[in-house]
Amino acid sequence: MTQPPDPTPPDTHPTDPQGLNPETPVQAGRHAALDPATAPEAPTPGPRPAGSRPARPVPQDDPPPGTAVTLLKLLGGAVCLLTLAYFQWTPGEWPVRLLTWVLLTLLADEFGGWFGYGGLILGGLGYFSPVQPPAEWLIILPLVGGALMGTLLLKHSGGLFVLPFAGVLFAGVLIAVGQFGTKLDPQMTLPANPEFLRTAITGMLIALGLSAARQLIGLILRARRRRARPPGAVPA
Repeated sequence: MTQPPDPTPPDTHPTDPQGLNPETPVQAGRHAALDPATAPEAPTPGPRPAGSRPARPVPQDDPPPGTAVTLLKLLGGAVCLLTLAYFQWTPGEWPVRLLTWVLLTLLADEFGGWFGYGGLILGGLGYFSPVQPPAEWLIILPLVGGALMGTLLLKHSGGLFVLPFAGVLFAGVLIAVGQFGTKLDPQMTLPANPEFLRTAITGMLIALGLSAARQLIGLILRARRRRARPPGAVPA
């Protein structure tokens, strides 16, 4: 007698010998990625080409000034301001006050910007002293003070190459007021006085000349240090 076929379909997947379900390709890839023993090794960098060079460090700017240089700047600026305060406090003729005001204010600015603005403010110190300043100072203070303010601002906007423009600005303001001031006020004759112009412009030329010499020497010394520095060396 013939036996009827089994209605249960045969299992087409081979069973695991240990009785576990077989892994799908996706699961096998995940297990391989988690297993460090079977993970693919990272590619090692190839040898450096023969003609290539290691990157040089970017040269830095000059190191900041040391403590001694900072103290010298503070001392120089303080000396300029104290000297200026002495001339503005004690009695004196307006040409002396004017020359020292312009010269010492621009010189003090070489030791730090705020020294220059401090000297600008000291121009009015004479009105707080026991001896009143000369009557001409009522015209000198706003006129020269405004020219000094513009000169300091222009001087701070750049280095050596803006100094001629700062000098032209200072002298141009005073000369223009001397030429056209009497048309606005017939009694304002001081700006047209040759001694006034000569005194103010002389103080400005001396101060800006010293500033140009200082900056030029600094540029030469920095250029020599760069040439003497070995290639690839970075300043400390």
